[in-house]
Amino acid sequence: MLHAVVPAGGSGTRLWPLSRAQRPKFLLPLTGSDSSLLQATVERVRTLSAPDHVYVVTGTAHAVDVARQLPDVPGDNILVEPSPRDSAAAISLAAAVIAERDPEAIMGAFAADHLVPDGKAFAQTVERAMELAESGLLMTIGITPTGPDTGYGYLRLGSEVGPGYHLDAFVEKPDQVSAVEYVSAGNYLWNAGMFVWRVDVFLEELARHRPALHETVRTLAAAWDTNGRDALFAKLWPTLEKISVDYAVMEPAAASGKVGVVPGDFDWHDVGDYNTLGHVLKAADRVGNVVVRASGAGEAHLTESKRNVVVPAAGRLVAAVGVDDLIIVDTPDAVLVCPRDRAQEVKGVVEELKEGARGDLV
Repeated sequence: MLHAVVPAGGSGTRLWPLSRAQRPKFLLPLTGSDSSLLQATVERVRTLSAPDHVYVVTGTAHAVDVARQLPDVPGDNILVEPSPRDSAAAISLAAAVIAERDPEAIMGAFAADHLVPDGKAFAQTVERAMELAESGLLMTIGITPTGPDTGYGYLRLGSEVGPGYHLDAFVEKPDQVSAVEYVSAGNYLWNAGMFVWRVDVFLEELARHRPALHETVRTLAAAWDTNGRDALFAKLWPTLEKISVDYAVMEPAAASGKVGVVPGDFDWHDVGDYNTLGHVLKAADRVGNVVVRASGAGEAHLTESKRNVVVPAAGRLVAAVGVDDLIIVDTPDAVLVCPRDRAQEVKGVVEELKEGARGDLV
């Protein structure tokens, strides 16, 4: 059975003012249903992992909400980071804790803020990755590109192996010309940040490439069920290097031929901004307006307006006349209005608010 790890961190600044530091996007119902992104992620792995094989790595500010949203997940499986140290620390800690319980377990890591509507196709892809992970490869899942997107990193496929491929290289986010070349070549997939491996193999590679990180997480994991855990975390966690698992382990392992990839032919979305929500969620009318009912009982009334993304989260009526391709987000203490094609720039508003000593709004 798969041990499924769900890293649940970050504040989702491009989804401000709906997503805040104290209630980030993975806790919000942005799936088109009442389920939060976190709950949808855990539900997606249910056919692969029993509740006691599901782990969530999250911050202290969100641990209570995570436990409340996932009552079937044991409390000891919610791994609380004292402070954010990037994905290598979070995922390595989870691998070390699992290894204490099951030294040759197969582990999968799936971010809490991704949206995958086809759970069956997702599970079948993960099972193919598990097959290759058994042989000792560190596996990643790549998404078949639907177009030359410059917002994602890419995976270059090497030789075939079983139901997948050896991974030839991780490729950084490209410019538009390179993205077109990658998609046309046919041997590139989007890097979705989904991983599957045997924990003993992963920890061996971690020890090889990041020995200090390996030693610390193994020490923390060994103390997980002891009274000294909190004191040890307070002492050791701040010393961990801030680095992504891609840079720390996967890229150097790929250079040694130890990483594999299986293609995922399912619909996948990194729910990063409001424009993405506008593409993912079902339109409320025939002219492409999307109303995101994330919280509150607000309404939207749109006259001669098309392709807008409206979030009436303050409980009020949001009315618009004669406007197209806008993002309109109404919350109790802040309102956002911007063009959909500038959705990525919302993150800058949050930075400006922080610089202006308005941390109460972020």
